[in-house]
Amino acid sequence: MYRVILLLDFAEDYSKDLLKGISNYSSQHGHWTFCRMPLYYREMMGVKGILKWAKEWKADGIIGQLYNEMEKGFEAGDIPVIAQDFKERFQNIPNITGDYKSTGIMGAEYFLKKGYYNFAFYGFNNIVWSRERAKGFEFAIQNAGYNVNYFEHKKARSIDIWHYKSKSLYKWLKSLPKPVALMACDDNQGMHIIEVCNHNNIRVPQDVAVLGVDNDVMLCELSDPGLSSIELSIVRGGYETARLLAEMIREGSRACRNIMVLPEKVITRSSTDMYASSDEYVAEALAFIHKHLDKNILVDQVVNEVPLSRRVLEKRFVSVTSLPIYKYITKVRMEKFALKLLSSDQTIFEIALDLGFPDSKNVSRLFKQVTGFAPNEYRLRFGSQTKDINR
Repeated sequence: MYRVILLLDFAEDYSKDLLKGISNYSSQHGHWTFCRMPLYYREMMGVKGILKWAKEWKADGIIGQLYNEMEKGFEAGDIPVIAQDFKERFQNIPNITGDYKSTGIMGAEYFLKKGYYNFAFYGFNNIVWSRERAKGFEFAIQNAGYNVNYFEHKKARSIDIWHYKSKSLYKWLKSLPKPVALMACDDNQGMHIIEVCNHNNIRVPQDVAVLGVDNDVMLCELSDPGLSSIELSIVRGGYETARLLAEMIREGSRACRNIMVLPEKVITRSSTDMYASSDEYVAEALAFIHKHLDKNILVDQVVNEVPLSRRVLEKRFVSVTSLPIYKYITKVRMEKFALKLLSSDQTIFEIALDLGFPDSKNVSRLFKQVTGFAPNEYRLRFGSQTKDINR
């Protein structure tokens, strides 16, 4: 049984998911003992104080958010350390890091499939996870023949993650060509964008579609409209972190092998629940559909919203979305149903009622047609992946 100090931001979903993975490994390999150390100890005690605490507590290892300037101090100590690269990657200490460029590429491809041709990125150019996500986003967008508009804080401090200047951000958002697909470096910054848009009558997602990263469910659902986000393999990253620390403790090694947290999928919520279209009638039809997703929408109701025949609107609609109107309605409603399955404990019947389906048996049949799984099977298969790592 190992004794491990955890110096993490326990208020963040990212750290909580890391802890889930670490706990999963611990429960399978000896039930470790943990000392949760508040982040302010980092400033209050410094490297020497933390190492002294670790020695007195007889700790076997440390996992924490550490400043890069602390690296030499921890490297000189006699206890294995794994650092979360919340600013920049460490050179001689293993990092809990990520394939940030791939995350940016995933965000770009998501927007490109929705038909956007105006793009923007909001983040920090002196933090590795933001800078590399921006590079991946720009790489994919430029390969598709488009450019990216940037608003980046030049010198990010810890307070800047939460605080922002709404006037300068509003001026930038107002200047962007519309509709624009905007990727934020994380969910905090995505919420900032939506807040500024709401305060200045910029429509989300009609004018600005916003995508965050981390899928911090509390933040994403607190946002109005709900913030779409890229979900990461954080729990698995925590599991691999614990595995690496156990190896370092057991072998007495200072291996500098990084733990990679990978992007998994985009969780679509209302902030991107729209296709971009220069066809004003298709745009009106899409807006009507997404406004009434919790109702049993009929194709004729959509057709009545625009001055086109059903045949003409269907043809234009397929050219934008690659789907007929009926299939598109079914697809997006089933996506919303799937999100509810994984984010709530409601029964299938309760979710069906909330989303305007009068018959839970019929919705189960439609859901299986779209996803290949019955609702309960989907919840068991994919809901468990966000909670546990089974090895």
